[in-house]
Amino acid sequence: MEENQVQQDLASIRSLMERSSKFISLSGLSGILAGVYALIGAGWACSIVYTRPVNKLMPVRGLFYDYDSNEGFSYDHLPIIIRLLAIALVVLVASVATGFLLSRRKAKRNGQTFWGPSSKALLFNMIVPLLTGGALMFIFVLRGHFGIVAPASLIFYGLALIGAGNYTFKGVQYLGINEIILGLIAALFPGYGLLLWAIGFGVLHIIYGSVMYIKYDR
Repeated sequence: MEENQVQQDLASIRSLMERSSKFISLSGLSGILAGVYALIGAGWACSIVYTRPVNKLMPVRGLFYDYDSNEGFSYDHLPIIIRLLAIALVVLVASVATGFLLSRRKAKRNGQTFWGPSSKALLFNMIVPLLTGGALMFIFVLRGHFGIVAPASLIFYGLALIGAGNYTFKGVQYLGINEIILGLIAALFPGYGLLLWAIGFGVLHIIYGSVMYIKYDR
């Protein structure tokens, strides 16, 4: 009996340590919705790109073909680039807002602190790779290297998830590894950049979010 009690006490201590060092209020449902937003955004982007004449596709052909240019940015590229960036911004804002609201609700429901050392560490480990990748992609877009956008966004997002996974559920790191693999594939096959982007930010998020929801949210 005493041995069983000791094991139970140790398990309780480990659970308390994990709860204090990791942000375990991350919502699986927010991952599902983020994937849905990404798929809608990808479909919206396809409708913009593929309904235009071929000569107007050239500025963004790097998302689909191995388009590269040494001519740099041109103001002729602005209309379609602005529309695609606006779509990406809408998807990003919707995903972040949903994740924030649902995770805060989950933390309140479970009696946990939403904004504490673990959530701050998670945010820091995510934001550094994301800002670095965003700055790099912006520079390459200005230089006319549009083909870098899809693989770079997947790879840097994957790196951000791997870093953040140290402060939340381990499954986040597995999602990050898959994002990096898709990013490398997108770099090898630039003609499928948008498709792989949709798989990474859309399909994988829905799968990951569903698993996390069933395992931790129900």
